[in-house]
Amino acid sequence: MKAMTLVEYGENAKFELAEIETPTAKPGHVVVRVAATSVNTVDTMIRAMGTDLPLSPELPAVLGMDFAGTVEAVGDDVSGFEVGDEVYGCAGGLLELQGALAEYMVADARLIAHKPKSLSMREAAAIPLVGITAYEGLTRARAQAGQKVLVQGGAGGVGHLAVQLAKHFGAEVFATGTGASQLEVIESYGATAIDFMKEKVADFVEEHTAGAGFETIFDSVGGPNMTNSFEAAALNGNIASTVALVELDLTPAHFKGLSLHIIFMLIPMIHDHKREEHGAILAKLAEIVDAGALRPLLDDQRFGFEQVGDAYDRLTSGQAIGKVVVEL
Repeated sequence: MKAMTLVEYGENAKFELAEIETPTAKPGHVVVRVAATSVNTVDTMIRAMGTDLPLSPELPAVLGMDFAGTVEAVGDDVSGFEVGDEVYGCAGGLLELQGALAEYMVADARLIAHKPKSLSMREAAAIPLVGITAYEGLTRARAQAGQKVLVQGGAGGVGHLAVQLAKHFGAEVFATGTGASQLEVIESYGATAIDFMKEKVADFVEEHTAGAGFETIFDSVGGPNMTNSFEAAALNGNIASTVALVELDLTPAHFKGLSLHIIFMLIPMIHDHKREEHGAILAKLAEIVDAGALRPLLDDQRFGFEQVGDAYDRLTSGQAIGKVVVEL
């Protein structure tokens, strides 16, 4: 089968078209004919950093974690999936797991679900990693109806789905962004947009919560921004962060009695730990999508199989609005 492979790592590493062995179904797994795969920040990090990341595959590497496609073969001990089913998931592209930048890939059946019926393959491929991350973060932080929820980075890949899911859960949602395009995205989902470049944390907390703070905060920006989330949180509030790689003083969190939840959705793939939970979340997300409450935002630029390098460059340029997807 055809695959786009990396034979070296580095920021400017080129993807090369190669012929590799077509996989066969093994127990507990299915073979999927890949229709589309989206590019996530972690994919670009693997390309650039290679073995500096402990989850990078050996070279030559087939990257691509997210996918949507059609089941071509079903292994033993698999139930719920048949040949011809349209599925989506996040099931490869790291360590020994072959990724989705190939005509076919083997996927653990616990990591996939039936594709939302109302989405195209291109749209469905944009959801798995960011959708699972958003869902896990909000549920672990106990977002619920009646709360005031703040999403930091509400127009980003994870953030724009977190905004929609928080609305679906019945919360009153606020989200940070900057620039007309980001603020428009946030408002299009029925959330209140906050321009973090123009509004101080104390000011928007006072305006929107009468100084009490937000009960749940989903911080998809992380890093130094965590201090802003601490400041914006209500007493005994919950914060979920996807980017906690930072040294900071936890004193403000201590004196507010905050609960901090670190979200790293690759754990099931890396450690073979509770993989079935990802399949269950994807099935739930498909229901929410088909009910009309969730839709991925896709970047305007489209990329074909042999334009993978351009797709990765598009994401790292910071110019993409929405998820970048490669169609096979």
